[in-house]
Amino acid sequence: MFLDTLPARPCVIPDSAIILAAGRGERMLPLTERIPKPMLIISGSTILDRAIEHLFKTGIKKIVVNTCHLASNIEEHIMALNDSRLLLSSEKDPLETGGGVKKALPLLGKEAFYVINGDSVWVDGMKSPLLRLAESWDPEIMDVLLMLAPMSGVNNFHGLGDFTMDQLGRLSRRLEKNVAPFSYMGISIINPAIFTDAPDGAFSLNWAYDHAIKSNRLYGVVHDGLWYHISTPTDLELARNRFTNGHSPPVPFF
Repeated sequence: MFLDTLPARPCVIPDSAIILAAGRGERMLPLTERIPKPMLIISGSTILDRAIEHLFKTGIKKIVVNTCHLASNIEEHIMALNDSRLLLSSEKDPLETGGGVKKALPLLGKEAFYVINGDSVWVDGMKSPLLRLAESWDPEIMDVLLMLAPMSGVNNFHGLGDFTMDQLGRLSRRLEKNVAPFSYMGISIINPAIFTDAPDGAFSLNWAYDHAIKSNRLYGVVHDGLWYHISTPTDLELARNRFTNGHSPPVPFF
């Protein structure tokens, strides 16, 4: 969106990424009683492997996968891939998304990194959303940069939206009882410095987003491809059907 009109800056792909794969997937029950949500299969590939493939295509040098719920399933899968670029961050107790990222910071390094939700499934538009985030990332004005889906084009998602965006690309939360035009896709770049004052133990990444909003340092980019909201068994079946029989609407949205 707005960032696409700014003068081009050198694009630096983050070296590191974390895939958040520790959650219980409560809304995906009963499937997640025995299978972690990121290990569910869509068109022959696990959701986790799809994220890993997207990241490696972008040029990532290191991917951290955090685990907690049914951890051994994911850990054995990662070890079987036998790739030195893949690392594990195991959680004895659930730390939620923010706590999980904070625990993994020693593995992720001191520079900005990608954060990918373990249930995020997307189809590239004109460019990979990972590349578009990297092209738009400006550490001088940003602490967090989120990839957003326009609510008008989200498959099987009927929420009220998450964020509004001003003309500069800065994000604000949807006001109570209002609707917002954009939903967060579960793909972002984050400056690790934002966790300096983060709480200990379990906390949501929403803490980091709200922290960035207070200093006008939360920004967004709008995806021009498809995003599948994989929350329930019904969502999963829709995605499986679309990946097998063809995506609708066709990409890109606009």
